[in-house]
Amino acid sequence: MRQLYRTNQRLDSKKLAKYLAQDGQLLLPLLDLILNTESAIDEVIDVTGRAAIEAILLLSAQEVVGKPHPGKKQGPVYRNGSQNGVVSLSSQKVRVNKPRLRHKETGEVSIPAYEAMLNNSRLGQRILEILMKGVSTRNYQTVIPEMAETVGVSKSQISREFIEISSRQFQTFCERDFSDKDILVIYLDGIRFGPFHVIAALGIDSDGHKHVLGIREGASENSVVVKDLLNDLVERGIDPQQKRLFVIDGSKALRKGINEVFGPDNPVQRCRNHKMTNVLGYLHKDQHDQVRSAMKAAFQLEEKNGMAQLNKLADWLDQEHCSAAESLREGLKEM
Repeated sequence: MRQLYRTNQRLDSKKLAKYLAQDGQLLLPLLDLILNTESAIDEVIDVTGRAAIEAILLLSAQEVVGKPHPGKKQGPVYRNGSQNGVVSLSSQKVRVNKPRLRHKETGEVSIPAYEAMLNNSRLGQRILEILMKGVSTRNYQTVIPEMAETVGVSKSQISREFIEISSRQFQTFCERDFSDKDILVIYLDGIRFGPFHVIAALGIDSDGHKHVLGIREGASENSVVVKDLLNDLVERGIDPQQKRLFVIDGSKALRKGINEVFGPDNPVQRCRNHKMTNVLGYLHKDQHDQVRSAMKAAFQLEEKNGMAQLNKLADWLDQEHCSAAESLREGLKEM
């Protein structure tokens, strides 16, 4: 397996430290830098999912061509470097680097696991469930064997050493220390994968880099799980005394957990993407573009004018879509 952790694109967030020292409200226009990127959950999938899938593809290729033995004569199928590919994990596309195999006479040879994932969309959902369950419960040693079995890789290809190496890499990534990082923004995101829920935390440091901070199995409405996740961040170096911005999906348990672990003085911003999704969920599809555009336009305005536009939109929705209007007004002051 290749190194799990990587730093994503740099965001221009040097201003965050300056603004946090003054007034958290001044940060709100900068949130587009965060909210226009993947959500925290997407980031977890992108980083851990890529590494796990690439490990499975190596095992599947090994079934076709055999284990590499330096000096041993190659058979009709041989390794020919690697190439880029894309697989779907539920609704998310993950770019991977996969082995390239060739036959001496017939040319390109497919990797069975890769073809299976391309041709069966259900496999992607199942792999994603295995990944999130293993990472969120820290049961790392189950991830690779269960994934491999799902895509038809023989158990004989999965050595104990391979499982131990992959487990250590997942553990190193998921439980690493952040005391050397100046984390200024923490984005908490909850989502459901099949039969279970997970909560993920994504951080932005003072150099503008994104970091997957942690993940736990459980819903964002579960105060015990939320507090456990936040306390774990503190134990791994996130200073609870430092003032920082939190971005959440509107869950009361998230807000309560932040207050209890990090104190009530940190500015909290509702995720605008979640807000739009919630409001649009009460509307017919032919109204989505109009309402989405109106909300995005309001979010770009200065706070007072933006609030006025959103309240005006809520009044308009009240005429025929009371639930959508109520959803828009809920927590509006934290938008």
